[in-house]
Amino acid sequence: MFLQRGFIVCVAIWLAALVGVAAMGRAQGDPGEAIVNAACQECHSIRAIHTQALDAKAWEARLRTEIARGARVTEEQIPVAVDYLAFAHGPLPDGPGKDVLLNTCTMCHQLERVLFAPRSPEEWEETLLAMLNEGAPLSEDEFLRVHAYLSTYFGVD
Repeated sequence: MFLQRGFIVCVAIWLAALVGVAAMGRAQGDPGEAIVNAACQECHSIRAIHTQALDAKAWEARLRTEIARGARVTEEQIPVAVDYLAFAHGPLPDGPGKDVLLNTCTMCHQLERVLFAPRSPEEWEETLLAMLNEGAPLSEDEFLRVHAYLSTYFGVD
């Protein structure tokens, strides 16, 4: 019985790691990422994308606005780019602290680090303290808000 339980735990950990790697790898080398990088960075930095968290419909509207302004994206490329944007820079729940996550945390990290790596409140606190030690520009109020936000919406069950 002990060996069977250990085997099940090992399989569960292996599957969780596999899903995590697949999710992280999806955005890396994604054709949509290549389209976004090529088209969007002709006029502005990628930071303009990192500070937004939109759903597919909003990303498509935004992309069409940029195309009207001269972004070089074909009609066939739009769904590919939108799919990537919605996955890697998709919507976040509204709440106090979302602004800190989008404006401060994304200075160094992509949203995937949050979306695909839920943590306990203690682990989020450790992560945020480590980021403060690395120079993250968080005030005490921002620290508390983003900690509560991450723990609430991206915590472990």
